Amino acid sequence: MRKCLSILAALRAAALLAGLLAAGAGCSIKKFAVNRVGDALAGGGGTFARDDDPELVRAAVPFSLKLMESLLAESPRHPGLLFATASGFTQYAYAFVQMDADELEDRDLAAALALRERARRLYLRARDYGLRGLEVRHRGFRAALRADPRAAVRVTRKRDVPLLYWTAASWGAAIALAKDQPEHVAEVPQMEALIDRAFELDPDWGEGALHTFLITYEMARQGAPGDAAARARRHFERAVALSGGKQAAPYVAFAEAVCAQTQDLKQFDALLARALAVDPDAAPEHRLVNRVMQRRARWLAGKREDLFLIPESSPTP
Repeated sequence: MRKCLSILAALRAAALLAGLLAAGAGCSIKKFAVNRVGDALAGGGGTFARDDDPELVRAAVPFSLKLMESLLAESPRHPGLLFATASGFTQYAYAFVQMDADELEDRDLAAALALRERARRLYLRARDYGLRGLEVRHRGFRAALRADPRAAVRVTRKRDVPLLYWTAASWGAAIALAKDQPEHVAEVPQMEALIDRAFELDPDWGEGALHTFLITYEMARQGAPGDAAARARRHFERAVALSGGKQAAPYVAFAEAVCAQTQDLKQFDALLARALAVDPDAAPEHRLVNRVMQRRARWLAGKREDLFLIPESSPTP
């Protein structure tokens, strides 16, 4: 949620663009106006990130996303807009579509499946904007990625890490929601090459964002040497260190991805308690994402009997 757009910035930007176009601006002035608005939108996000009302943000974000898509129709190679749109759609799909689906599943399976399909499409939309952004910086990147993922990503540099991260995050989420579709599963090497290159270039980027992603991914990675849970734990410890313990996401990710798989109920409960103990106001720039991840922690806590084989208490003799 950190990079979602500020609704106030979006409204100011839209007003600026409307004024310039209404004045009968020529093509070059129109392009200039679009790019100026794009710059303003791409640099936004602080207001949403600091908000403590996820439902208010849920209602506001779609306007910002559609405004960015409209601007991209006029300026399709604007790097800031491509990045902001990729990250914005990824975060919206997770926080307000996929999580809704997970929470709804026990009550209405059909509705949950429909929401997951919507989330998958939103993730793919985000992925495509991310790939377009990488293509703007590295001509021919997408074709090269399909042909030889590991060789293709070698052209990227440290400045590309945020775009590599959001493209991989959206792609990985889409694949996870399409495990029964071989054509999507076949794209895992491309997604993996993106996230591994980002980690190679700047492993500590985003106060541990890459490490938090890899907590989950190491548990699914194929063909890697060593113990997956041990690799995930190293990422978890580094993510907590980099965030100063002020972010709930690493605790939730390890509890859900690792503890549930290894059936470590004691640690599962302890990590969710730590996530819920995080004070969202201690790091205002992460307030919204902490609210969202604490919602996830509460949901997981309510699912413990489904996730773990908890022996029934023996009757007292």
